[in-house]
Amino acid sequence: MPRYHSPLMQMLIISGVCFLGPGMFNALNGLGGAGQLDARTTSDANAALYASFAIFSIIGGGIVNMAGVRIPTAISCLTYALYTATYIHYNHTHNGLLTILAGVVLGVGGGILWTAQGVIIVSYPSENEKAKFISIFWVAFNVGGLLGGVLPFAINFSESGALTDSVYMVFVVLECVGACVALMLAPPSTIVRDDGSRATILQANTGLSEEATRVLRVFRNKWMLMLAPMSFASNFFYGYCFSVYNGAVFTPRTRGFNNLLYWTASIISSIALFALLDNARYARRVRGIYAVCVVFAASCAVWAGALIVQLRYSRGGELTDYPGGLLDFLQTRAAGPIAVYFFMGVVDS
Repeated sequence: MPRYHSPLMQMLIISGVCFLGPGMFNALNGLGGAGQLDARTTSDANAALYASFAIFSIIGGGIVNMAGVRIPTAISCLTYALYTATYIHYNHTHNGLLTILAGVVLGVGGGILWTAQGVIIVSYPSENEKAKFISIFWVAFNVGGLLGGVLPFAINFSESGALTDSVYMVFVVLECVGACVALMLAPPSTIVRDDGSRATILQANTGLSEEATRVLRVFRNKWMLMLAPMSFASNFFYGYCFSVYNGAVFTPRTRGFNNLLYWTASIISSIALFALLDNARYARRVRGIYAVCVVFAASCAVWAGALIVQLRYSRGGELTDYPGGLLDFLQTRAAGPIAVYFFMGVVDS
């Protein structure tokens, strides 16, 4: 058992938080429409979510600097539970306003939670352990999406339709447990690496104006600006993969099956990439170049495959014009499109 104040233990705790919070959110979103037959409300909620997410991803660093990682992460995890709970309301009213508003709140919480996660995963470990920590975290996080997808897949195996209230309630409870797990995080100033060095990276007792100034300085840092296109691409594709692809041309039970494949693929590929990035036989620059080349080639191949499938339909859902109608995983004609979705998971990680 690792020491409580060690980087490894703190990484395991934040992995548990993301397993139960964002992991469950991904399991729902991966179904296309968050388990609803009509994906329009979820698409609108996601648009609102990512708008506020973008803002609070920028200012989240200042919030975490001033308030620490424990309380902001716990409160942020509760916003995932709030968002999921609104689908119970939607099941009975078919009014998506509350879900869209919850999406805005979730964007705030998500921006802060992922900022705190970045602090822990990137700043706590020593230089030669960073890729290992990221890989372990990514596996644990995606196991959340994997296990969270088992329930809707099992329920929809013999019947079709939107997820029931009880299924959404299970997700809500798990996300609330994630908030409780977040309360176990230790203050950054107490973290000590195995070599005895401290991992303190947060500046305590800073005022609001000073934090705002630091945030503005980021936009003058050319290295941070150069990361902007990659950051944009890292979340840009989710709406297409989950709603326009998986949620459009597959039967409800096959969406759940695809969800399991997607997160399994992410787990496998993250382990493989860790083996490359932490390979001490190559210089860091060489490892980075190899990794970029692998990601570039895989991305081009996957999106070429997605284009081939996309050219076969212009609308999805029950009224899809995909040849032969919605695809089921027991049909041989579904093998190609399912394989493309599997490799979308590979590229995701």
